[in-house]
Amino acid sequence: MTANSGDYLAANRVRMGRPGVAGHGRDRFGLTGTSQAFDPRTVAIRPDLADIAVAGTHFAPHYAAPMMMSGVLPAAAMRASPSLDAEQTSELLFGEGFALLDLTGGWAWGYSLADHYVGYLAAEALGAPIAPTHRVAMIEAMLHSAPDAASGGPAVLPRGALVMGQAEGEWLKTAHGYLPLAALVEAGRAEDDPAAVAESMAGTPYLWGGRTANGIDCSGLVQLAWASAGIRLPRDSDLQLAALGADKDVAPADLARGDLVFFPGHVGIMADPGTLIHASRRWMEVRTEPLADVVARFAEEGHQPPVSGMKRLR
Repeated sequence: MTANSGDYLAANRVRMGRPGVAGHGRDRFGLTGTSQAFDPRTVAIRPDLADIAVAGTHFAPHYAAPMMMSGVLPAAAMRASPSLDAEQTSELLFGEGFALLDLTGGWAWGYSLADHYVGYLAAEALGAPIAPTHRVAMIEAMLHSAPDAASGGPAVLPRGALVMGQAEGEWLKTAHGYLPLAALVEAGRAEDDPAAVAESMAGTPYLWGGRTANGIDCSGLVQLAWASAGIRLPRDSDLQLAALGADKDVAPADLARGDLVFFPGHVGIMADPGTLIHASRRWMEVRTEPLADVVARFAEEGHQPPVSGMKRLR
């Protein structure tokens, strides 16, 4: 599925601004005043290069206009630096958009269009952008080589992966193979019960930066669940809490299914008024347990208050 991604990148690389390279006819401009503080998780700035979108507020020696790409691996690790040994901070799912700002030494730097999260990907994880027609709505969906359930497949796509294709009977024909329509929903369709999505991930191993059934973290679980309902949340729990204003507050006595409960460095989604679904580092898996037990553990660890916020998204 990645055979053409390198050729596409090479053919279109001229569209990107690169450090130390002045493109023909490039506009020049100056900045005055002081550069504003920024969160490097969501604002694409390096010591040598920045997204041109921040040129009016942040200084960098060079700016680049992003080139739009899409993920071509089932799930590609996003890392804090261009190294396989670097911390995994998130994942880019198949078909998700990626704004590419720099390509050096086999590593792509930019940000996910789903949540504007900044990081490095292996260049082979990216290919030509797509206009998604469908989204994987099961935990996983086999990509088949033919419209036949008995056929082999080149990949297994995770929940939330985006695909583009044409329906043929009970199958969706894509450039990479066939997917059963029973495993998909239309790309723009909002599902009714995000808590059910979280519950379906029960037993999934805990993985820092993970977003799939192969491994997921607390904020990734919440993000995945609510994305199914058409609501995009930031990547990390503190960013999620900050993005949900006071108008989303809910009282402890009023908690209901689907509400979010935030703790210091953690978040979960309510299965019912007294039960939390969360990807737990303590248990190293997605688990459902009484909310009171989770609150008590944070209190025992010295967090005061143990709960950072409770939010209702709709």
